[in-house]
Amino acid sequence: MTSRFPDAGAVGVGGFVRDDTPTPEVDRREAVMASLAGTVRELVDATIRTTVADDEVHRVRDELAALVDRLRAAQLPGPAGIRYNSEMRAWNWGNAVVGAANAIAPPLDVVHGPSGCHADVVLGAAYEGPPGLVHGGVSAMLLDHIMGVTASAMRRTTFTGTLTMRYRRGTPLGPLRLEASIVREEGRKVFVVASISDADGVTVEADGVFIQPAGTPTADG
Repeated sequence: MTSRFPDAGAVGVGGFVRDDTPTPEVDRREAVMASLAGTVRELVDATIRTTVADDEVHRVRDELAALVDRLRAAQLPGPAGIRYNSEMRAWNWGNAVVGAANAIAPPLDVVHGPSGCHADVVLGAAYEGPPGLVHGGVSAMLLDHIMGVTASAMRRTTFTGTLTMRYRRGTPLGPLRLEASIVREEGRKVFVVASISDADGVTVEADGVFIQPAGTPTADG
């Protein structure tokens, strides 16, 4: 199927970009890109863990280089940014944590609830730090994201002000749950706590202050 998705010049690059692509077309394209990113994610895992002979590695490398050239035949000249249309359908496909088109993203599927947010994720070999454990920086990145989503509450923009991590024990690779909730709000500051847990309990805790930009409405009015 030939895509009707606008080219790079039609939609701009980076930042918050108004893009009048109809929502059904955004949904269709998102599914296509998520499928590609999922395959690339598998490629990353296979690259880390492969033990095939050098000659085979070289052949695969050359085939991949040709595929990269095909994808670069039409691309944005910079980062994807966050796009939204007139129906307020937003998409953030390049995001390092939730981007549908980003093979680096686990990706995290954040679920919004009445008391906060949670997400279940499986982290494999690509996220390893100490042997068999999740890299501490990856834990911080995932917690920062879910805390930011929680602070924004789907109704405002917030940015990370401070983020404090407490690593209670190593976080094993595999299935994990992230949880975050708002503790309180003071003017433009939103105070959030969060954690990562495995089947045996909490491995990492975090608390942070997220800031609403000046000039935006706050809970205090």
